[in-house]
Amino acid sequence: MDATFLFADIAGFTALTEAHGDEDAAQTAAGFCDDVRRVLPEYGGEHVKNIGDALMLRIPQPAAAVRLGLRVAHEMMHEHGSPSVRIGLHHGPAVHRDGDYYGAAVNLAARISGAASAGDVLMTASTAALAGTIPGVVFEARGRRQLRHIPEPVELVAAVRAGGPAARELALDPVCRMAVDPAHAAGRLVHRDETYWFCSLECAAAFAKSPDRYPA
Repeated sequence: MDATFLFADIAGFTALTEAHGDEDAAQTAAGFCDDVRRVLPEYGGEHVKNIGDALMLRIPQPAAAVRLGLRVAHEMMHEHGSPSVRIGLHHGPAVHRDGDYYGAAVNLAARISGAASAGDVLMTASTAALAGTIPGVVFEARGRRQLRHIPEPVELVAAVRAGGPAARELALDPVCRMAVDPAHAAGRLVHRDETYWFCSLECAAAFAKSPDRYPA
């Protein structure tokens, strides 16, 4: 039976590991996975497996998968001051074997996740069409993209929340790429007229030592 396959990947996980160490990074990834698994039953979803800092999920209905993706990307990780998440979805058939799923639909969802930017909930245009109208959600065309190991360019669409309360503005720590609430940031530095916010004094010190090493 067809289903929507969702890959959720922590953006900047390598930078997080380098800045805060293996133990803290592993704890962040484990907490992320636990939080997602906890809410999965609300969406009729199935946790298929973990792949490092990423999750593979199977949700029968595309609309439910989109709503879950938005919740993961814009609520869960930000609540913990954690790095941004990128989401990739595609709806289609797959072969179920030994607790895992295989096939072109699964591969495409994984590639879309890899092509997404931090905070994106990205999917194929066909998946967005199947999801239909979702209250409080709009779909933005992102054009045709050539994805790795996918022969033909794929028409991509991003799901974006609309009509609700404005999202809390978060900054990105340039060292570890963690999402930071400026009102509760551990540090703040100005470099070349640009203000940077930090999750910890250690990240602020690393930036102060070599500011040009880190992208804005």
